Amino acid sequence: MGSSFRKFTPALVWRAFFVCAAGCRLALAAPPSGSQPPPLVQLQRPNAAEVGQILDRFRNSGWFGYIEFDLHALPRRGDETVYHGRLWGGRDDEGPVSRIEVVDQHGATHRFLLQNGQHAAVWRLNGDKVERVAGSALFDPLIPGVEVTAFDMQMPYLYWPGVKVGAVTRIRGRPAYEFVFPAPPSISDLQLGIALVRAYFDAQFSAPVQTELADAQRVLKTTSLLDLKKVGEQWIPKSFDIRNEVTRDKTRFEVTAVALNLRFPPTVFTPTALTQPVAPPAADRIVPIGQ
Repeated sequence: MGSSFRKFTPALVWRAFFVCAAGCRLALAAPPSGSQPPPLVQLQRPNAAEVGQILDRFRNSGWFGYIEFDLHALPRRGDETVYHGRLWGGRDDEGPVSRIEVVDQHGATHRFLLQNGQHAAVWRLNGDKVERVAGSALFDPLIPGVEVTAFDMQMPYLYWPGVKVGAVTRIRGRPAYEFVFPAPPSISDLQLGIALVRAYFDAQFSAPVQTELADAQRVLKTTSLLDLKKVGEQWIPKSFDIRNEVTRDKTRFEVTAVALNLRFPPTVFTPTALTQPVAPPAADRIVPIGQ
């Protein structure tokens, strides 16, 4: 990622991704004047109050706008498949909200509505009916062939009680705090073997640069920020990897175009609206993202 990683606001950028492919909420900000992060020996683990502040700042981040993206399904064995998608982002009284559309290899469009916040919820269009996605279905692929799930996109673990702070370490060359979120009974009762989520929060910018979903013995899935891209004066997330550590299959999320600072009618973000298509913004508002 080079020097660009030191110049952006990761709390907004990373929150962006996870409500886009880890959540797909493309929260954007002009990069702050960056300085080199302190060495590990100078860093202390945050106390309970500081942990609460970091999480609240990240939970409350959000964005208004539109993105176009590709999901590159990269199985350990077999050919790559690319799925095209679009996302509209906004916010309501409950928190950030996103409408997502992904076109599969057969040309069918899959539509989802994600409500984030304390009362998170997911809806999808199934045929001509809208249904709630809940329970173990939150851990199913959004569409067959990709590693992205509704759970990845919602990040409900940010609200799980009992968060613990682990060691100060380095992730992709940067100092980071290890936060461990033990699975609550509502997750344990699903009998999927999920024990915790581990998130590595950048020590300078207070946002996760990598997350791991794990059982009691091993990591099951890893999500990592790969690259950033500057659009005007703003840095945006360019690509992320979602890796299944059991099968070794991987999905790469890649932003291909953005329209920044747009507000859509609240009706766009209602479950019943999933039965109808929504037009993208005007072409002159959409900025292609090159390599």
